[in-house]
Amino acid sequence: MSAVLSGLREVWRLQDLRKRILITIGILLIYRLAANVPVPGVDADALSNILNPATGTGLSALAGVLDLLSGGAVSNFSVLAMGVYPYISASIIIQLLTPVVPALEELTKQGQAGRDTLNRYTYFAAIPMAIFQSVGQINLFGAQAGGNAIIPGFGQDILLTASVIAVMTAGTMFAIWLGELITEDGIGNGLSLIIFAGIVARLPFGIVRLISTVDAFVTVRNIVIFLTLTLVTVFVIVMVQEGQRRIPVKYGKRVRGTKMYGGNTTYLPLRVNTAGMIPLIFAQAFLTFPGIIAGYLVQSPAPFVANSATAISGFFGNQGGATSGGQVAYWIVYFAMVVGFTYLYTDVMIRNQNLSDALQHNGGFIPGIRPGKRTEEFINRVVSRITIVGALFLGLVAVLPGMVTVLMNIISPGTGTEIQPALRVISGGGLIIVVGVIIDTMRQFESQLVMRHRDSFIR
Repeated sequence: MSAVLSGLREVWRLQDLRKRILITIGILLIYRLAANVPVPGVDADALSNILNPATGTGLSALAGVLDLLSGGAVSNFSVLAMGVYPYISASIIIQLLTPVVPALEELTKQGQAGRDTLNRYTYFAAIPMAIFQSVGQINLFGAQAGGNAIIPGFGQDILLTASVIAVMTAGTMFAIWLGELITEDGIGNGLSLIIFAGIVARLPFGIVRLISTVDAFVTVRNIVIFLTLTLVTVFVIVMVQEGQRRIPVKYGKRVRGTKMYGGNTTYLPLRVNTAGMIPLIFAQAFLTFPGIIAGYLVQSPAPFVANSATAISGFFGNQGGATSGGQVAYWIVYFAMVVGFTYLYTDVMIRNQNLSDALQHNGGFIPGIRPGKRTEEFINRVVSRITIVGALFLGLVAVLPGMVTVLMNIISPGTGTEIQPALRVISGGGLIIVVGVIIDTMRQFESQLVMRHRDSFIR
C-alpha cells in the first residue's frame, strides 16, 4: 500500500501527468453537469412515480442498464439519459460483423487507417441506434406508467417529438465526444471513465437509501449483506480479471550481417475473461429488446395484442414480474445469455487478433505445435477451456442480485423486497466496471512512470 501511495504522489509531481489528470477531472465535471439538464417537456411527477421503488414498478431492466451507463442521468431523464449505450451497441455490432463482411475484415488488415475507418462507421451507426433507443426508452417508461407518457404529446406533436429525439441523440454524441477527449488528452479510457464516474456519483444516494430504513434490524441486516456481497464480489472480480493462461512461445534465431537476433523465449498471455463487461451489456440489450417492442404495442386497440404486449413488457421490463417463478425464469435466461455472449464475443476478439499468423510472421512458435493451422486450433482450444471460468464468472455476477432476492423470498416471503436497498447500492456489473477502470488507470500511471525511468509501484 505504501508503494502505491508513493507511486501516486510521484505521478502528481510530474507536470504533464498532473495536467492530464486535471483535464480528465474537468471533462468529467462537465459531463456530470450536463447529466442534470432535463429533456424538454418531461413530466417530473410521472417520472418520479415510475422510478420510485415504493410504487412497486421500480426501474425496468432497460432503465437499470441505461442508469448504469449514463451515471444516473436516467433518474431525471436528462439529455444524457442514454449515456454512451448506443455507441457501445454500435461498436458491438460492428465487431460482430467484421469477420462476416469481407469489406470490414479487409479494413482490419490496413493498420491505423483501417481502424480509423471502422471507428467512423461506428460513429455513424451510433446515430440511428440513439434514435431508436430514445423512442423505445420513452415508450417503455410510458408503458410502466400505465400508458401515461412521461413526455405529454410525444408521438402526437411532430415538432415536440422531433425535438426530443434530436436532443437525446445529440446528448449521446456529446457524451461520446467527451469520452474521446479524455482518451486523447486525459488519462485512461474515456468512455469507461465516464461510466465509472457516474457509478461513483450514485454511491452516496444508494448508501443513504440503505441506512434510511425505519426498522433498525432491517438496516443492520442490509448493511451486512451489502458489505459481504461487495467484498466477496470485488475479491472474485480481481482474481478472475487478472487470471490468465501463459502459453510459452519461442522465437527462432536469425542472422543479419555479423549479428544474431532472436532465440529468446517469452509467453502468450490468454486472459480468463477476455470479453470484459461487454457480454453483460449485450445480454441485457437483447433481454430488453422484447420490452421495447412491446412498449409500442401496449396501446393497441386489439385486446389480445395489448394484453400480450403488457405481459411481455412486464416480464422483460421488470425482471420477471412479481412471482418467484417468473423471477427465476428471467434470471436463468439472463445467465444463459451472458454465458453464450461471453463465448461469442471472446471468439470474435481472438479471431480478429489472428494470433497464429502474427506469431508465424515474427518467427515465433509454440513448442510442440506446428505453426499455422495447428497453432490456431491449439490457441482456440485453450481459449475455449479457460473461457468457461470467465463465462460462469460473468453469469454469476450478472444474476447475483436475482439469486439473493429469490433465495431470501424462499427463506422468508417478502424479505427479498426488504433487502433491495442493499442490492441497488451498486450492482455486480457496476463493480466489474469500477474495479476494471481502477486497475487499468493504475497500470497507465505505472507505464507512464516506467517510461520516465521511475520505479514501478504495482507488484
